[in-house]
Amino acid sequence: MVTRLSHYFLRTLREDPADAEVTSHKLLVRAGYIRRQAPGIFAWLPLGLRVKAKLEQIIRDEMAAAGAYEVHFPALLPREPYEASGRWESYGDGIFRLQDRKGADYLLAPTHEEMFTLLVKDLYSSYKDLPLAIYQIQDKYRDEARPRAGLLRGREFTMKDAYSFDYTDAGLDASYQAQRDAYERIFQRLGLEYVIVNADNGLMGGARSEEFLHPTPVGEDTFVRSAGGYAANVEAFTTVVPAPLPFDGLPDPVIFDSPDTPTIATLVDHLNANEAAPAPGIAGPATDGDTTWTAAHTLKNVVLALTHLDGTREIVVVGIPGDRDIDDKRAEVAFAPAAVEAATADDFENSPLLVKGYIGPWSPTGAILGEESATGIRYLLDPRVVEGTSWVTGANIDQKHVHSLVAGRDFSGDGFVEVANVLPGDPAPDG
Repeated sequence: MVTRLSHYFLRTLREDPADAEVTSHKLLVRAGYIRRQAPGIFAWLPLGLRVKAKLEQIIRDEMAAAGAYEVHFPALLPREPYEASGRWESYGDGIFRLQDRKGADYLLAPTHEEMFTLLVKDLYSSYKDLPLAIYQIQDKYRDEARPRAGLLRGREFTMKDAYSFDYTDAGLDASYQAQRDAYERIFQRLGLEYVIVNADNGLMGGARSEEFLHPTPVGEDTFVRSAGGYAANVEAFTTVVPAPLPFDGLPDPVIFDSPDTPTIATLVDHLNANEAAPAPGIAGPATDGDTTWTAAHTLKNVVLALTHLDGTREIVVVGIPGDRDIDDKRAEVAFAPAAVEAATADDFENSPLLVKGYIGPWSPTGAILGEESATGIRYLLDPRVVEGTSWVTGANIDQKHVHSLVAGRDFSGDGFVEVANVLPGDPAPDG
C-alpha cells in the first residue's frame, strides 16, 4: 500500500524534549516514533509501530524455526497464581497491584511464568505430550522507582518470553540450546554486535542464566569480560578469593590519632604525611616493597539499610577494600528480596555505637560489630578480606583509626557478601 507523506500521521519536533537524557530518547520523540504519556509510559506512533512490528516479525520467524508456538496472555492477572509461587510478596513494591469492584486482588503482569505453567498443566496430562515450547510477545508492567532513558527503562515495556517443558535433562538442554541459537540468529539478522554473558537467575531461579547484551555507552547493564572469553553481568561476577596468609609474627593492632579523616582519601593523605605511621608493607595487603600508602591498604566500612518484605528495617555493615565502592546492582542481588539503600542520618542516630567516619570491626574493649556483639549489627566482609590480610580501618573512636588489624586474628565477619564493584585487572574465574 502506498502511503503519502503529506497524509501521514507524523509530526516532528525542532527541540529536544525536556525530560530526555539520552540520544535515543531524544531522537525517537523528535522524529515522531513515540510520545510520552507519563513517566516511563509511551504511546507508539505510526513510524514507531512499523519498526516495532518488523522487529517482532524477525523474532516470530526465529521462534518458529526453533519449534516454539505463539500464545498471548492478558496483562491483567489474578493474585492467586502469584501468591502460590510466593512472588506476590517477593516482588515488593516493584509491581502494580489493584482491586476490582468486588475487592478481588489483581496485578499488571511483570512476567508470566505462573500463567504459562498453569496453562500447560491444564491442557497436558502426560509426559508423552512433551517436549513443548511456547512463547508470547506481550506488554509487561513494573513500577520502576526511576524510569529513565525513554524505552530503556519504562513502566510498560514489550517482552518476548518463551518457555519450554521437558521431562528429561537432555531434553531441557536441547530446548535451551534451540532458544540460544534463535537469539543468535535474531541479533545476526539485525546486524547488531552482541555478547553472551553469565547472568544472575534472580526471581526466576534455575541452574543456568545467560543474557545477550548489545555493547553501547548508554544502557541498563554493565558487564565484564576477560581476554580468555569469560563474560558476565557485574551482578553475576564471582570474586576469585585469594589464598589465606599466615599471620604469625605480625604486629599487634595500634590505635593512632587521625583527626579530620572521615573518608578514605583523607585517611590515606594522613598516613602518607605522618612519619610515625608504619610502612604499608607492615599493615595492609602485599605491596611489593612500595612504601606509599594507597586506598587498597584500608578497610572501608559501609553502612547499608535493608528493608525486608515484612517492612522491618535492618542495618548491616559491609567491610570492603578501601579502593572499591559498593556496586548498587551487586548489592541489590546480594540482599534480595530486601530493598537496599545507604544508611540515613536517622539510621546512625538509632545506632549510637556506629561512629560515622571511624567505623571498624574491632575495638580494644572487644568486638563492636557482628551477631555476637551487643549491638546485633551484622558485619559482612568482601571475599578479598581473607585470613592473614592486615588493614588500616576505623577504631570505633572519633578521630582515631587502627593499623595492623589482621583478619582472622583480630576480627572476623558474620559472612561474606559480593557487593564491591569490579575493577579492570581483577582476576576472572576462568583464570
